[in-house]
Amino acid sequence: MVGPDGQPVASYDKLQPFTFGGEADHYTAGCETVLFDWQGLRVAPLICYDLRFPELFRAATRRGAQAFVVIANWPTPRVAHWNTLLAARAIENQAYVVGVNRTGSEPKLDYPGESQILDPQGNQLACAGPGEGILRADIALDPLLQYRANFPALPDMRPDFFPDPT
Repeated sequence: MVGPDGQPVASYDKLQPFTFGGEADHYTAGCETVLFDWQGLRVAPLICYDLRFPELFRAATRRGAQAFVVIANWPTPRVAHWNTLLAARAIENQAYVVGVNRTGSEPKLDYPGESQILDPQGNQLACAGPGEGILRADIALDPLLQYRANFPALPDMRPDFFPDPT
């Protein structure tokens, strides 16, 4: 991840290689969630297939994540999963989620875009729809903290049932 000045702010290695796509044969999985500060928020980056593993998001939330950025390569046949899982991760972690998905075509697959920004209740604040786009939404710490205070679900989490994987 790079900041507005072009300087690196964090480095992250994908935690869940996509075995079905052959990634596990060519890449080594990362070993920890990463957090960085971005304009007053604690942000955790994740990559593509990581989205299917809620425990990774929960581990980052337990470490203080307030927003997630997921860069991805989700094809059109699974775009409904993309939309549903982004919203689920926002809701279950009471956090902002920014999903950035690939667009375009290859001989075997099309990629729909559908990049979006969601609030902690899973509502879309912005969506690029199909194809490329630039998204903008106001995401801020105060509304997030207010929502978490008004609906304090995270303190009810039972960490003894869900040990931190990273």
